[in-house]
Amino acid sequence: MSLNLVHTVTEFLKSSPDNKFTARQIAEWIYQTYPDECRKKQEQSRAIVIPLNTEAALLQQLVAEISSQSQRLQKKYPQVKTTEGRPRRYYFTSKTDQAEIDALEAGSTDLNLLQELPTTKNEQSLYPKLAEYLFTELGVYSKRIDEKKSSNNRGPGGNKWLYPDLVGMEDLSREWHSEIRECVKQYADRKTKLWSFEVKLLVNRSNVREVFFQAVSNSSWANLGYLVAAEIEGRETIKELLMLTSLHGIGVIRLNADNPAESEILIPAKERSDVDWNTANRLVKENRDFINYIELVRQFYQTGNLKNRDWDYAE
Repeated sequence: MSLNLVHTVTEFLKSSPDNKFTARQIAEWIYQTYPDECRKKQEQSRAIVIPLNTEAALLQQLVAEISSQSQRLQKKYPQVKTTEGRPRRYYFTSKTDQAEIDALEAGSTDLNLLQELPTTKNEQSLYPKLAEYLFTELGVYSKRIDEKKSSNNRGPGGNKWLYPDLVGMEDLSREWHSEIRECVKQYADRKTKLWSFEVKLLVNRSNVREVFFQAVSNSSWANLGYLVAAEIEGRETIKELLMLTSLHGIGVIRLNADNPAESEILIPAKERSDVDWNTANRLVKENRDFINYIELVRQFYQTGNLKNRDWDYAE
């Protein structure tokens, strides 16, 4: 019997619903579970450049075929879903997109929805992971903005979607010669980029537009604004994000909470040359954390010095 990958992969995922597996993990299971079929596949192979005469070569071929069949797999079995980013993971679920979001936001682990993020139970636990990634990989100093520290003078809902989760400052002058720094100072030219981030546990087809426009609302004041997600589900979600970014400029970061260094910018933000100081002024008037952030930016322009202890993560 020859291997029917679409059927075999689906049956494997169905046997362990809501658990996520890489193509490599699925291929290893197939190799162990169907040794005769795998041996027959090797014997029938006519590959010359990379012959399937070793276990490693066959596993790599299975991984490639699983990846190439993913769209066909999801079209035939809509309950099979994938996460985006590196590495892509496959899983079978009977939950709707909205139900997955509700379960994550409620901190549910009954069906191991948080397998990919075993140490993460809520959105707040992602903030220090993002701060680490921003500093170590992008050189961005960041600060948490707690909306609970806001005045809320405008009544219930008056500040909805106003505050980002984190804000950041990138020092453009850190590798400049001292003469260049002084010259830029005299010209009163820019030596920072200000960043803004909206953080989510999961982005899928159910909430993609809502969370994106939340990021547009609270992060468009900065030079660079990003929607950050620990998990992004499905190619259609990525397509929607690409379209929205082309229109509104907010970028997308996929955050690896287990290993922040493995996080990646999936869609770069469109940089704005100027900060929207009117919107920043609104944030300053309403939130003490944002006041502190702007004070740090001002002090940097005045002194040229950065104190690591003032920021959420800095070595």
